[in-house]
Amino acid sequence: MKELFKKYYDIIVYLVFGVLTTVVNYIIYLPCYNLLGLSAAVSNMIAWVFAVAFAYLTNKPFVFRSHDWSMKTVGPELTKFVACRIGSGVLETLIIFVTVDLLHFDGNIMKLLTQIMVVVLNYVASKLLVFRKK
Repeated sequence: MKELFKKYYDIIVYLVFGVLTTVVNYIIYLPCYNLLGLSAAVSNMIAWVFAVAFAYLTNKPFVFRSHDWSMKTVGPELTKFVACRIGSGVLETLIIFVTVDLLHFDGNIMKLLTQIMVVVLNYVASKLLVFRKK
């Protein structure tokens, strides 16, 4: 069991923090969409900001074991991280806009479905582009 955990550490820990990032995202999205009556796309963009900040602060040390917090490292890393997240965030927001705001699908269910896609896309982008081993 220990060997399997070591072998798949990045994926297991990323999934844990991916779920926690999704929780942060939902904690912001749900009240914006359901209580404040903001559009699903606007609610998603607001939630995205908080989720990206949480994800960077947790993924860097815990998932990808990047412990250098100097500006020399954080600057480029954070730039690439946010750029990748912008890509998946734009895709998610477009899907939410079309399916919820235009086609009137359930905003809570569509948010969950898009989050699954986003977690996978963000893991691949983070692994290959942001926190890759030198």
